[in-house]
Amino acid sequence: MNKEMEGIASIALLPSGSISGHFIQLPHSVCYALHGTELACERECSRGEDYRLIKLTIYDYSSKKEQVAVVECRGHDAARFQNIEHAHGWENDVVGMVEQKHVKHKISVSFECETLKAEKAAEEHIRQYMPNIAGLNAVVNIGRMRIAGLNFESKDEFDEQQD
Repeated sequence: MNKEMEGIASIALLPSGSISGHFIQLPHSVCYALHGTELACERECSRGEDYRLIKLTIYDYSSKKEQVAVVECRGHDAARFQNIEHAHGWENDVVGMVEQKHVKHKISVSFECETLKAEKAAEEHIRQYMPNIAGLNAVVNIGRMRIAGLNFESKDEFDEQQD
């Protein structure tokens, strides 16, 4: 299952800087959970106050396995995600440290908010689709997402395929 997938993502941006949501791969309607935590910038970030670094975990409900990617997030309430290698000037040691520790295979992620829900509309969406985070004053981003490089097979199966 190491291929490019496209679909729709529904992502709640929490006031804490974390994200929670799901990615629905189309046309098969396969659903994956998304959870992200903001990584602290250890050095001065000169990318503007809307720039964040996110450790994004993608969870496959059917195999009960997860994969991790490190992405940059831009935009305040209307977020855009992309891989760090497209961002010029980020400290390679920070990216390398996180990827060595958490990432087994190179995963590419892109997302752009097309619909923004806030206040009452966001809370209604969250109560219906993400009830575990209801009441946390999140905003919801809905838009197209592309993920490439996911592999939820066991490590041994993946290594055999590479030989």
